[in-house]
Parts: sequence; C-alpha cells; structure tokens
Amino acid sequence: MSETKKAADRPTAPPPAVNSVDRFFRISERGSTFGREIRGGFATFFTMAYILVLNPIILGSAKDKFGHQLDAVQLTTATALVAAVMTIIMGVAGNLPLALAAGLGLNAVVAFQIAPLMSWDDAMGLIVLEGLLICVLVVTGLREAVMHAIPQALKQAISVGIGLFIAFIGFVDAGFVTRIPDVAGTTVPVQLGGTGTLSGWPVLVFCLGVLLTVGLLARKVRGAILISIVTMTVLAIVINSIADIKSWGLTTPSLPDKIVDTPDFGLLGHFSLFGAFGETGAVTVVLLVFTLVLSDFFDTMGTVVGISAEAGLLDDKGQVPNLGRVLLIDGAAAVAGGAASSSSATSYIESAAGVGEGSRTGFSNLVTGGLFALALFLTPILTIVPLQAAAPALVAVGFLMMTQVKNIDWDKYEIAIPAFLTIAVMPFTYSITNGIGAGFVAYVLIKTVLGKAKEVHWLLWGASALFVVYFAIDPIEQVLGVK
Repeated sequence: MSETKKAADRPTAPPPAVNSVDRFFRISERGSTFGREIRGGFATFFTMAYILVLNPIILGSAKDKFGHQLDAVQLTTATALVAAVMTIIMGVAGNLPLALAAGLGLNAVVAFQIAPLMSWDDAMGLIVLEGLLICVLVVTGLREAVMHAIPQALKQAISVGIGLFIAFIGFVDAGFVTRIPDVAGTTVPVQLGGTGTLSGWPVLVFCLGVLLTVGLLARKVRGAILISIVTMTVLAIVINSIADIKSWGLTTPSLPDKIVDTPDFGLLGHFSLFGAFGETGAVTVVLLVFTLVLSDFFDTMGTVVGISAEAGLLDDKGQVPNLGRVLLIDGAAAVAGGAASSSSATSYIESAAGVGEGSRTGFSNLVTGGLFALALFLTPILTIVPLQAAAPALVAVGFLMMTQVKNIDWDKYEIAIPAFLTIAVMPFTYSITNGIGAGFVAYVLIKTVLGKAKEVHWLLWGASALFVVYFAIDPIEQVLGVK
C-alpha cells in the first residue's frame, strides 16, 4: 500500500468527532464520514445478499443419513438472522467493516460430506463444536499469535491473492467465465461465457456494470460501487420484463409479487453437541472437526488481514486493530451458525465492496446487519439484485486489492516464491485457505533449504505441519480406515 493511500486512509490530524457515535466508531479519526459508512454498508449487503438464496439451496438440497431435508423457508430465516446479529456484533465490538454470514464452502462440506454420515442435528452440533474450539484458540491467544507470526510480505500476498480470488468469483458468478464440461476431454478448465463467446442479456448487464464501475472509480465518484449496483439492477429488471431470458442464475431481477414475508424460526436450537460421536465414531468426528477448524481458522485470517489492509487500518507492524475481539466474534459466529442450523458463519471477503465504497469502521456493519434483519421480513424485495449486477463490485475491488503487490520484494526468492504461491493458489483452487497453506509450507521449506530455519517462528512451523496434514487428509483417512 502506497504512503499516499495510507495518509489518505489514516490522516495524521483527523478532524474532531462530531458526536458520540462518531467518537465511539472513530469515524472521523479514520478519515471516513457517515455518508461513506452508509454507502459502504449498502454495497456490502447487496454484494453478499446472494447467500440468502444460495445457502438454503445448498443445505436444502442435501439429505442426512436418515433421508431428512431442511426446510428452505426456515433456512432463509436462519441465514438472515445469524448474518444480521453477528454482523452488528462485529461492528459494535470489533469496529471493523467486516460482515459475517454462512460460509460458502463450509456449507457444502456440511451438506455433502457431513450430513450423509449422521442426522442434521448431529452435523450442526459439529459446527458448534468447531466454533467453540476456535473460541478456545482465541482466548488462549494462539489464533492471534499465529497472525502476528506471519511475515509482512506474506500478509500482503494474502491480500493480493484475495483480490484475484474475489475478482475471479465475480467473473464466475456473472457467467463471464464458466467451467468447460469434462465430457469434451479438454485440458482447458475455463472459458469465456458459456460456449467460448459472450452471449445473453445477463452477461451484457455484467459487462456494462464493470465498465460503469471502473469508469466511476477512475473519475473518483463518491458511491461508485453502489451506484453501479443500483443502476445495473434497474437495467436488469427492465431487460427481464421485455426480453425472453431462460435464466439469470440464482436471483431473477423482477418485481416480486409481495414485499413482506413471514420468517420461520423453526430451525433455531436444533443441534446435538455430541451426537455425531455415536453415529460415526471418534476418529471420523475428529478428522471432520479438524478440517472445519483449519479451513475456518485461516480463511478468516486471510479475510481479516485483507480487508484491514485495503481499508488502511493495519498499524506500523502490520497488525489488525482489536484483533483478539474480532477473532472471538468470528468464532462465536460459527457457534451461532451451527445453533441456528444455517451452517458455520464466518467473515465475508465481499466486505471489500463496502471498503471500496469508503467504509472504514464498524458503523457500516450496522447498515449491513440492519438490511439482513429487514431481509427476515422483506426477503422478496431485498433479493432482486442479480449476481450480474453485484459482481462488477467484486471485480473492481479485486483491482484495488491487487495494487498491494508492488510492496512485495520480488527479488528476494525466499519470500517471493511463497508470496507467488499464496497469490496463485487462491484463485486457482477457489480457496483462501489453500493459498495460505501453500504459502506457509513453501516459506518454511525455502527458509530451511537456505539454512535459515531459525528465522521461522515456531507457530509457522506448527501451522505448516497442520497444512501438510490438511493437504494429505485423503490418504490419512484411508490409512486410518475411515474411508
């Protein structure tokens, strides 16, 4: 991050706080305004509101060991409730523009790997256990210590990798990039559009949204990202009403039949803390919880560092403000997600959209969380934003986060190679955790090869060892006879 940007994001002589809310959230002190925080809160919500549709689809489409399925309406309510409560708590107690909701990837693990082995109550009990274990790691200081042990250059690489990752997510969500079916036997995994060319109105909306967003950003227009999301949503609604479109994906941009819907809290509290041990055995449970903890642990770590770096909130040592509190809230979110049967909730990298809009404090979380709370009753109207209208924000923010790549010393191979692997593996494997793991293992290996093993913090040795187990989990399960 350039000195100019640091100065802009963290002014040395901030204006005095205008009221007690300003003082509490340190809005003026961090060089922000109420307007920026509100716009950022809206941008973050609309960029991640897809989870209200996607999480019920993923969890609701799976069956547990006994053939039971979760109710889609109840899942929507649980997803919105946990996102609202935990996002607001993060804003008030953590004072970071970091929203939380059911974690993608983790929900798929619950639906297709864990639930088939046990009942839904037992599966959600494992999520609660995972969250409690993460909270213990936070309370003991281990989770925060690991983050402080990471070299600054690797932290910057994590931010850059996340930038590429979320840009890739934007391209894929919008249908600008699609996976080539394996039936063709091709060695090229992705392609432009659905057939190698761009076609269809939805993709056009995305392309126009990208052009509008980058144009507004280049002109330094306030509210650029939010303006783009709203404008493209209106355009998508108009296009959908006059054109014959087969599918927009998860969310169709049409005016809903009704505005208010009744929430159903039927899933809250339906979990069994230790039931899984009786269903599958201790070894299987331990391996499942280990996978969940490691993924959640480092996925959040990367997200927190990346968002804080982009917001200009890291201190001179590259450390996140209120880190212990932030990590504890994130662990509590996992517990809340399991207790509500909406899967593990975690920090969302889409919060970068709000940061790109100007968010610098937890006040923006009050807006994002408030919108999720409204979604409990106004889901029909708040979920009309198609991915094609929201995805341009991810592409634009990906660019903003990518700019930190210039701060890495590429002539120093002992840090450049781990940084490269961190950056490359994230988008190529569609996982923040995998990228961090690749960087850690490479860093420890290269330092050892160069005779500098003593320079590696012991926590990085431990984390790298865990990642070796994580990457080799399949053969380990086979050796232990749990597969």
